[in-house]
Amino acid sequence: MYVKVYEYHIQKEKVAEYFRIQEKATNIYKKYIDSETTYLQSHDDPTKWMEITTYTSEEEYQKNIAFINENVEIQLLFSEFHSLLLPENKHIKEEDFTKVRG
Repeated sequence: MYVKVYEYHIQKEKVAEYFRIQEKATNIYKKYIDSETTYLQSHDDPTKWMEITTYTSEEEYQKNIAFINENVEIQLLFSEFHSLLLPENKHIKEEDFTKVRG
């Protein structure tokens, strides 16, 4: 399985809006690709989040991500999401993994 991991910092007072955006984005993703996402919030820093999404394969992901990224609603949601990031830390860390067990 192919896994994408994102790490970013969301403003504390924007968490409800964050989940509203994530729910809408998930609904769009589900139209194109089979995926499962887990959201983790740090105990040490409540602004720090990790988003872990598992896909059936990297090939399936690559085949469909272009369609997803061309979706106008996804583009708007990403812009909204970006506005929720901490002003002093707007960096989004992205990594690719292969799930080998579990």
